[in-house]
Amino acid sequence: MSKYLVIGNPIKHSLSPKLHNFWMKKNNINSVYEKKLIEEDQIKGLILELRNNKLDGINVTVPFKNVIIPFLDGLTPEADETKSVNTIFKDNEKVIGHNTDIGGFELGLRHIKYNTIGKKVLIFGAGGVSPSIIYALTRMKVSEIFLSNRTMKKAEEMKKIFKNIKIVEWGKLVDCDMLVNATSIGLDNNGQLPIDFKDIGPDKFFYDVIYNPSETNFLKSGKESGNLAENGKMMFIYQAHQAFTIWHKTMPKVDEETIKLLDE
Repeated sequence: MSKYLVIGNPIKHSLSPKLHNFWMKKNNINSVYEKKLIEEDQIKGLILELRNNKLDGINVTVPFKNVIIPFLDGLTPEADETKSVNTIFKDNEKVIGHNTDIGGFELGLRHIKYNTIGKKVLIFGAGGVSPSIIYALTRMKVSEIFLSNRTMKKAEEMKKIFKNIKIVEWGKLVDCDMLVNATSIGLDNNGQLPIDFKDIGPDKFFYDVIYNPSETNFLKSGKESGNLAENGKMMFIYQAHQAFTIWHKTMPKVDEETIKLLDE
């Protein structure tokens, strides 16, 4: 039986095992997928388990999407350009890091038919998933990308990778069409961005990469101000879909049963 893991800290919120094990059963694949809470000093040992065939694949979530890179043998072009890895697989005994967050984000927005062309986007957070979102939005032809992060240093490091972005002071708003919470603020249900959205006006789109809980305070703020609000569930499903396809050489279905599974 093959074995797969998702690693992170925190990890309790992750629904990856629920989704992957569901797809494995549907496709008659003899595998198991589990989640594991780890510290950074455990990464080396887990990659060794992958090399020694004790593991067959790993998903990576916060806060390890960047720090795991030195332990790998190579990166796909998407992972290399974003310096962010969320999926690890073996190719001819080489341990390779890939980024399925890019496709997950893009397909998630297409699923809800949100047109990004010419839009101005403000992203909160410069962590592991942010480069994937910037990469995807650039590919989806937005007009401007603004980035706001608690520490200016991290935002400036992101600008070295993506020279087209504009940095905004943490806690400030700019004129934009779409607002993206790419921080972990909201995972605990009580988290709140240090911003008052009540006067933001209509015709905005609030998007949170968090999918569990399904409605963060950020999304509640969007709805209370009369705006469209969407969580990261479809991004999560589509990034998992791409990882599953890489590992098992089988493309699982993304249908109503799959989507409803995560609401149970």
